[in-house]
Amino acid sequence: MITVNQQTIQNFTFPGGEVHITLEGIKIGTQTIIWAFLDNSDEVMKLLLTVDAVRRVKPNTAIELHIPYFPYARQDRVCNPGEALAVKVMADLINTTGAQRVNLYDPHSDVTGALINNAFIIPQEKLAKGLLPFITEHNLALIAPDAGATKKTLKFAQTLAEVMTPEVLFGSKVRDTKTGKITATTIDGDVTDKKVLIIDDICDGGRTFIELAKVLREEGATEVYLYITHGIFSKGIEALAPYFDHLFCYFAFPQVAAHEKLTILDNNN
Repeated sequence: MITVNQQTIQNFTFPGGEVHITLEGIKIGTQTIIWAFLDNSDEVMKLLLTVDAVRRVKPNTAIELHIPYFPYARQDRVCNPGEALAVKVMADLINTTGAQRVNLYDPHSDVTGALINNAFIIPQEKLAKGLLPFITEHNLALIAPDAGATKKTLKFAQTLAEVMTPEVLFGSKVRDTKTGKITATTIDGDVTDKKVLIIDDICDGGRTFIELAKVLREEGATEVYLYITHGIFSKGIEALAPYFDHLFCYFAFPQVAAHEKLTILDNNN
């Protein structure tokens, strides 16, 4: 979904597959704010068309982009010969918009922000402020599921410093880079009789978190929660629900159905 100055653009798809957009009824002034919820590749094209249309209406308007979920950010390195550096390709497309400011909400890695012109990063710990009372009330230990989430989890813990000093534990996983399958999961530390919160930026199918939740339960955790910024949930909440007491996310993809075990923080701020 693309909005311009808080109004949703009109769009349709031609029989040949090309997308079409129009700004009919949307006023363009000296400042234009575009929110781009890029949950599929057609939305990326719609964004590029939208920027072009805005420029044709008002060539010198200052564009501010908000991109809650930055697609292709997980492909931030080339793991095998013959692969593309997808995050660079996506960043190059965004840079063609000439936006005065590009707001990125907890992007997957530092590579993303480094590649985007005029990027402004909204970090995970700021987005998750609505969850802090729950963490303190339940005295949750924080779990970084893998090395990639370690820095974010430690920053998250620092935001609680005035009210509590949460224990931070670190998980690790071994993944086959060719198949994507997780071959092993471990947790470094004692979780016996503890309530824990796994923290990460993206949940797609959720296999990483399911395997970690199994290990945490086996090693004595009494309650297991999950917080992620971007809830894709491509396998549905039902796939995760048996392993977690509750799930929290800041943004959820449009196709995500309401579920008693899911709280979307952005809907409650």
